[in-house]
Amino acid sequence: MFPNHSFAPLQIRGRRLLPVVQGGMGVGISAHRLAGSVAREGAVGTIASIDLRHHHADLLEECRANPGHDTLANANLTALGREIEAARKLSDGNGMIAVNVMKAVAAHADYVRSACENGADAIVMGAGLPLDLPELTQGCDIALIPILSDARGVALILKKWIKKGRLPDAIVIEHPAHAGGHLGVTSIEDMGNERFEFDRILAELEEVYKTLGITRADVPLIVAGGINSHEAVRKWLQAGASGVQVGTPFAVTEEGDAHPNFKRVLADAKPEDIVEFVSVTGLPARAVKTPWLERYLRNEARVRAKIGSIKVACPTTLECLTACGLRDGIEKFGHFCIDTRLAAALRGDVANGLFFRGRESLPFGNAIRSVRDLLELLLTGVTRPAVACRAAFALT
Repeated sequence: MFPNHSFAPLQIRGRRLLPVVQGGMGVGISAHRLAGSVAREGAVGTIASIDLRHHHADLLEECRANPGHDTLANANLTALGREIEAARKLSDGNGMIAVNVMKAVAAHADYVRSACENGADAIVMGAGLPLDLPELTQGCDIALIPILSDARGVALILKKWIKKGRLPDAIVIEHPAHAGGHLGVTSIEDMGNERFEFDRILAELEEVYKTLGITRADVPLIVAGGINSHEAVRKWLQAGASGVQVGTPFAVTEEGDAHPNFKRVLADAKPEDIVEFVSVTGLPARAVKTPWLERYLRNEARVRAKIGSIKVACPTTLECLTACGLRDGIEKFGHFCIDTRLAAALRGDVANGLFFRGRESLPFGNAIRSVRDLLELLLTGVTRPAVACRAAFALT
């Protein structure tokens, strides 16, 4: 039984949950071990759908033997199914298992279908407006949770979905000035805009909900970005949010699916090590300035001037993104293979990986603690004494 806390439960599709959602982090950073461990405590654990084959030696071998697009795409769908099944088993029927699907991924519809077919409890979708998510999940009993960054986007989704006869089961409001990974703005300069402030959005949505005839019980709001303490959780739950989403602090837990080197890079990063740049998706992103990223940023202008408008073959044949700056020759986008760099980070390759991270300090400083310890700190303010590491890591 999880320790008592003072907050109301997060209620999604009839389930009473701890008011904490673990954010989805790819490639392979949040897979079955992390998501299942979070759900086992009664919260929402999230598997990031993109390129989970890196956790499965047999699928990697298939891809090496036949590195065509279809082989890689099918391997990733197989891996997603396996990870959902393993997470559900680990959760022991508690909490919820969500699958995060990026709208910007070319195969997003396939990942949505796989999540439905393999028994996920929810689909969380960001990196684009998920206007078609109700159609993609028609006939499937699954919670739908879009990720947005301002009141205007929330209002648009609510109005469009209501016309389709479906309400979101919750909405994540992500602040681009604080979150890690891909950020919900069109430019780095826009990240600090006042329209992204949680208190402003919560206030603006009161009128939107009233106009549409719905309540927070119908569509709970979950704030994300910069939630790194019990005080932050209390502040936003008292301000009217029904839950909080937390990413980076979960990535560095003992149960996190990434290599220990990955966790150490995130945990040891100082404020000056965390930088923003334009990803190959065209979206701003936030990560730790490790050797590869430092070299890339130093040469970015020269790379754009030399090859920015030249189309090239996808280096992995995965064709993972709908629009890719490197493959499609989009000069204003980033120019590198994001799948290769994120996979290197998952393996703990500090020299060559891309290590996404949120801006704020971590709840336990640079200590690696368990999922349960993190949830207890966030919800009760209690920090238990550290014990010997309980989690073993094996990336096959």
